[in-house]
Amino acid sequence: MALSSTLGIPQAASVPRHVAIIMDGNGRWATRRFLPRVAGHKKGVDAVRTIVEACAERGVEFLTLFAFSSENWRRPPDEVSLLMRLFIHALEREVTKLDRNGIRLKVVGDITAFEPRLQELIREVEARTADNRRLTLTIAANYGGRWDILQAMRRALLAHPELADQPERLDEALLSPFLAMAYAPEPDLFIRTGGEKRISNFLIWQLAYTELYFTDCFWPDFDAAQFDLACESYRRRERRFGRTSAQLEAEAIASEPAAGH
Repeated sequence: MALSSTLGIPQAASVPRHVAIIMDGNGRWATRRFLPRVAGHKKGVDAVRTIVEACAERGVEFLTLFAFSSENWRRPPDEVSLLMRLFIHALEREVTKLDRNGIRLKVVGDITAFEPRLQELIREVEARTADNRRLTLTIAANYGGRWDILQAMRRALLAHPELADQPERLDEALLSPFLAMAYAPEPDLFIRTGGEKRISNFLIWQLAYTELYFTDCFWPDFDAAQFDLACESYRRRERRFGRTSAQLEAEAIASEPAAGH
C-alpha cells in the first residue's frame, strides 16, 4: 500500500510521480468552433494519447484520467451513448500500442453499469497490460470520490465484520487498502482543464495534499507544452505536508554533504 500523506511524509521530487487530470472542455471546444459536441470528445481522445506519451517520456509513473463521472449519467442519452462507444473504440485501438510501450492500463469505478462488451474489454486490456511498469494509466469511469469511500467502507466491513462491534478499530490504515486506487501513490499534481476550479467528486480522499493546477485551456488543446507548464508550476511549490518552511530549510541543510566530502 502506498504511503498516506496524512500518516507520513511522502518524498517529493521535481517530477510528479502521480498526475491526476480532469479532462474538461471538450464540448465547449467544439461549440466555439460551431461543431457538434461529438467532435470535441473525439478530439479529446487525441489529447489523451499526447499526454500519455508526454508522461512516459518525462518519467511520470502514474497518470489518472477522469473519463466519466458517476454524475455524467445526467447528460443527454445520446452523448452518454457516444462516450461509451468512444471508450470501446479507444480501448480496442490503443491496447497494442500501450502494451508495446510498457504502459499498464487500469480502470477504476463501478463498471457493472456498463454494457457487457465494455466490461469484458476492460478486463481483457487490464490483463494484457498487467505486467507493464513504465507507466500506469488509470481511467476513472463511472467513478465518484464519495462512491470510492463508501465502497471501501463496505469492503472493509465485509473483511472485518468485528468492526460492527468495535468501530474504534477502524482507522485510515485499515480502510486505505480497500480504496479503488490503493495500488498507486496519492497524486502529487492535479490538473483541471477548461477553466473550472473545483475537483468535482474526483479522488476526494487521495487529493488531501495534492498540488492543484487549473488552466483555461480546453482539453482538446492541452498538449505537451501545456503539460510542461503545469509541471513547472508544480516544481515551484513548497510541499510542506504540515511542516513549516523553516523545518524544510533545516532538513535541506542537514542533508547537504559536509565540506570536503
